[in-house]
Amino acid sequence: MTTDNKENTSTQNLDNLDNLDSNGATLNTTTSDAKDARQFGKVAVVYGGSSNERSVSLDSGAAVLQALQNQNVDATHFDPKYQDITELREYDRVFNVLHGRGGEDGLLQGVLQWFDIPQTGSGILASALGMDKVRTKQLWQGCGLATAPFSLLTADTDWQQVVNMLGLPLIIKPVHEGSSIGMTKVNNLDELPAAYATAVQCGDAVMAERWITGREFTIVIIDDEAYPVIRLEPADITNFYDFEAKYNRNDTSYYIPCGLSAADEKHLQDLSLAAFRAVDAKGWGRIDAMQDEAGNFWLLEINTVPGMTSHSLVPMAAKARGMDFDALCWHILAQTLEGLV
Repeated sequence: MTTDNKENTSTQNLDNLDNLDSNGATLNTTTSDAKDARQFGKVAVVYGGSSNERSVSLDSGAAVLQALQNQNVDATHFDPKYQDITELREYDRVFNVLHGRGGEDGLLQGVLQWFDIPQTGSGILASALGMDKVRTKQLWQGCGLATAPFSLLTADTDWQQVVNMLGLPLIIKPVHEGSSIGMTKVNNLDELPAAYATAVQCGDAVMAERWITGREFTIVIIDDEAYPVIRLEPADITNFYDFEAKYNRNDTSYYIPCGLSAADEKHLQDLSLAAFRAVDAKGWGRIDAMQDEAGNFWLLEINTVPGMTSHSLVPMAAKARGMDFDALCWHILAQTLEGLV
């Protein structure tokens, strides 16, 4: 599930981030101290696929492939839509940039585990959980982690009962999609049936979630460390960070520093790390969250294969830590080498 922005965006407070971590310390942005690129062997950068997020995956994967090739990694594009998955046996490791179903839901992870091929990111359990918004939220609730109240929907659901429980406005979501695909903000009871009809086109599982009025944040996690928090602000702040805002509009703003107090940012980072660990996520990923008008934080979802274009949120957070895009891709791939990171 990815929420990158492939177009040029209106960014705020991002101009002075080069070579600085969140405490102002200079970080190494080169890979000169790493081992030779030959250590990785033959690398398949898997992207494309057949999910509703194919177009996003194509952009992310092409950027990752170029970054690795820039550093002399023997990396090749592999698209499961057109290639037999068993051909991955010819590779030494996989950089997974296959967004959505098939690549982010445990399916590819299971194949690679069966083939005994090292892969970037989370394994079967975390991927399957993370792609299922309802089960992720149920797990977080069981761990005592705050997540926005929700309800599963069917064609026979009593819409008034949903409104009575969650209030208005609320958000309707497909349970197994990313990139805000199939999502609708509902302001009135009469809008619920149409919103459900839109979401169910993406699959049978549909949920309603309480609308959180406040500020939206994303928290990138790499090597079990929460990076500087990013605040997202769509031009239409009455709406949500939808597909248009992520991929087609150029007026979304991103803020690093995020505007939270040091204590609140640390609290949000700790909450996100707990959420990340709860689903057994590994390597790298992203947590999306909201802060309501009373100052409370609410977890929304986890992304185990986030967007990786040069304008995506993970590279933004890495830049705030002094890591350029090429170095970021090298670092994530290096996680597949036991004992290197």
